[in-house]
Amino acid sequence: MSLHNILTVYRKELRDSLRDRRTLISMIVIPMLMIPGIMIAVAGITMKMVNKAREEIPTVMVLGGDDSPVLRAALAKNPKLRLAPFAADWKRQISDKQLRAAVEIPAGFEAALDRGAPAEIEIYNYEGELRSDLAAGELRDFLNGYREKTVTDRLVARGLPATLVKPFETKTQNVAPPEKVTGNRFGGMIPYLFILLCFTGAMYPAMDLTAGEKERGTMETILCSPVARTDLVLGKFLMVLTASLTTAVVSIVTTGITFVIIGLMAGASAAARSGAMPTLDPAGLLLVMALVLPVAVLFCSVLLAVSLFAKSIKEASSYATPLIILIIVPAMMGMMPGVELNARLALVPVLNIALASKELVSGVFHWNYLALIFGSTCVYAAAALAVCVRMFNREDVLFRT
Repeated sequence: MSLHNILTVYRKELRDSLRDRRTLISMIVIPMLMIPGIMIAVAGITMKMVNKAREEIPTVMVLGGDDSPVLRAALAKNPKLRLAPFAADWKRQISDKQLRAAVEIPAGFEAALDRGAPAEIEIYNYEGELRSDLAAGELRDFLNGYREKTVTDRLVARGLPATLVKPFETKTQNVAPPEKVTGNRFGGMIPYLFILLCFTGAMYPAMDLTAGEKERGTMETILCSPVARTDLVLGKFLMVLTASLTTAVVSIVTTGITFVIIGLMAGASAAARSGAMPTLDPAGLLLVMALVLPVAVLFCSVLLAVSLFAKSIKEASSYATPLIILIIVPAMMGMMPGVELNARLALVPVLNIALASKELVSGVFHWNYLALIFGSTCVYAAAALAVCVRMFNREDVLFRT
């Protein structure tokens, strides 16, 4: 194995790739536009939808309560609610989003209140639907206020202070730094995008440098050069690795810039004071880059080996595309609630990177797990690269018909 020959092959493949518009698009243009576009669009649409939903006066229906005119009148006077006339198909209307929520007042409710007997009011909503949840929340707030007013009126009527049943207030305040808040909100999505783009960034160059050479009929010419096959495959591997790492680095940089833009969109000063301004830990981002290196080697080796087995780019694409599922599934598992990094999961490829990256951008550093992840991924990457080199030295693979 000659380092000089490896670098010569690498420089040759790099020049050819830089002349290829499709390679430049997959390495630079897509990650530069994809991540900011997705994040800014999602943030903008989400804020717009939530603000619009909060400004909307929800339509709700009152079920029963004919013998509770005081409560019905109070509901009708609430400017934050719009009452709809009773309809027997109210459940269907809620499911079809024609009605946001319904509140059921039991028979004899106000009489029960006067006697001091317990009573129960039930709220019906479409769980998980934003506007329905907001309507149900507004009904809960109204009924809680009505309950407190009832208790206060009773205490005042008996000459007792209103604070008798509410002697203190509770207040919730966030003590986590901004980067931890951001990591908790967006930490799962960031490694998912990094891993996916790292894989897709290596896919096209890997197919072009192997199956593409076969399809163009230039593989035989390359093999006739006075360079060992191991040097040839390692030079091609370095080119694919360059493409993958370029995609990953551009993705990380543009993600940091995107969070700054989102923070400016939300109003930098107000968002920073409230802890809502997206903030990422810089040291965590650097460690994410370090963790991306061995996983990029793993991806590049697997893609080279798979593409080398194919006779054409079309066939290589049919082999490589299903591998995306093997990348997406563990990366998505890292976004699931309750999945925490431990010694066992630190040995699972892709999932370990997703879980570690999610904590790193939050400023949480589990050095023992990070060392285990880096070491295990390096072992997997070395094994995959060894398989790739071995396949390149097999005649039945290079000249498969």
